[in-house]
Amino acid sequence: MHNLTVTLIQQPLAWLDAKANRQHFADLIAPLAGKTELIILPEMFTTGFSMDPTAVAEPMAGETLQWLTKQAAKSGAAITGSFTVQEGDKYYNRMVFMKPDGEYHCYDKRHLFRMGNEHHHYQSGHERLIVDYLGWRICPMVCYDLRFPVWSRNGYNESQNDYDLLIFVANWPQPRRQHWLSLLRARAIENLSFVAGVNRLGTDGNGLEYSGNSMLFDAWGDEMINTESEANSFTQTLDYQALRKYRKQFPAHLDADTFNLTTG
Repeated sequence: MHNLTVTLIQQPLAWLDAKANRQHFADLIAPLAGKTELIILPEMFTTGFSMDPTAVAEPMAGETLQWLTKQAAKSGAAITGSFTVQEGDKYYNRMVFMKPDGEYHCYDKRHLFRMGNEHHHYQSGHERLIVDYLGWRICPMVCYDLRFPVWSRNGYNESQNDYDLLIFVANWPQPRRQHWLSLLRARAIENLSFVAGVNRLGTDGNGLEYSGNSMLFDAWGDEMINTESEANSFTQTLDYQALRKYRKQFPAHLDADTFNLTTG
């Protein structure tokens, strides 16, 4: 199994301006061609965290999906992030994992942020997603999902864990910065997995401030990337054999409680 090179892109977002955000990220992705295998963008990377989905939603096959297809092909890397998708009369905060060959997978945010009334405007997802990519098993999740450890619990079936890399994309405000940092580390330790969290910077149209603090942790809970509040792209290679060795030396997953999760 080969290692996986991952890039976290932490940036401010132009409020409700999908065209400007797509162009900005395209300019940042271009120099990464051939240098990384997975690029992670923030939650609602085309618009910021808007609770007016009628103003920002796209059809699934709209401009952002076409943009992701093009950028993944040009860069030779998978790209993932979330944006607002309309299906019929329903709206979803949908995370897309786009592979370089044009194959893609979707995850709809399960836990909608009640304190921001997201649950009044968006439809909750009901299925967890595990993506197989270059031999790695990757679990994509969105922002508020981070607070719910049962949903992100790493299972163990047929001699393998459910996933090797857990991803959270977010618009996580600065006042709850310590929650973000603490929970990302906890998810890595308890799930014996690499964990990447990509947040935005700047101030949105509602006056909320974002400090970034995008992070990458190994399965020990040690920092591999700590972006603090720098607007940049951050690349690191994940060592699969080191992960496998740690899981063998400290197989806590073999003593985990079993349960069935019912979603509705």
